Amino acid sequence: MKFKGQDEIVRKFESLSTSTISDALDKFGIAGACKGIMPVVSGVKMVGTAYTVRYVPVGAVKGSVGDYIDDVLPGDVVVLDNNGRTDCTVWGDILTMTAKMKGISGTVIDGVCRDIPSILEEKYPVFSRGRFMMTGKDRVMVEATQVAVSIGMVQVKPRDILVGDDSGVVVVPQEMAEKVFEVARTIDEAEKCIVEAMRGGFSLTEARAKFGYHTLQRKQE
Repeated sequence: MKFKGQDEIVRKFESLSTSTISDALDKFGIAGACKGIMPVVSGVKMVGTAYTVRYVPVGAVKGSVGDYIDDVLPGDVVVLDNNGRTDCTVWGDILTMTAKMKGISGTVIDGVCRDIPSILEEKYPVFSRGRFMMTGKDRVMVEATQVAVSIGMVQVKPRDILVGDDSGVVVVPQEMAEKVFEVARTIDEAEKCIVEAMRGGFSLTEARAKFGYHTLQRKQE
């Protein structure tokens, strides 16, 4: 279920880069930068709320790999925790086409994806540890959906906000979203002021000192 207020805060993050948001998370001492998770498609932005999926290796009874997609809402980000596995994929062309048609905002995988030509053609935002063609069917299965998962050593809970760009992916805990956004906006404005000051004749040292550059992301005491 989505809430109007949450949709509004998600839209606010569309104007911010992952670098700026990462600095704001540092201010609160929140680990939000997903290590090793990088874009498959350059130049596309992803912002949305998490729909989480946790995978485990199959046992004697083999389970589903991708049927969860029917429950994902427009604007969500599909978050797939495959325990960082790079030997089998949990995302390919059929899921890409389905997600694009449903208006899903993007996909983040602690693992790998395949069918790269389809992802590139659709310009659909996918962020992963890499690419590999071997299917996850009969190798992994969905253990749970809409539970806390791990992506790049960062916890992701349902309804957390994920932002992805060419620098990677950051996770903003939904309960801290408003506070993180306000700090991120302050950082963004300060950095723009530094650039303008330099254009006006300030040295970099002077401009940074004037707008407190070195303390912008420093953790609050």
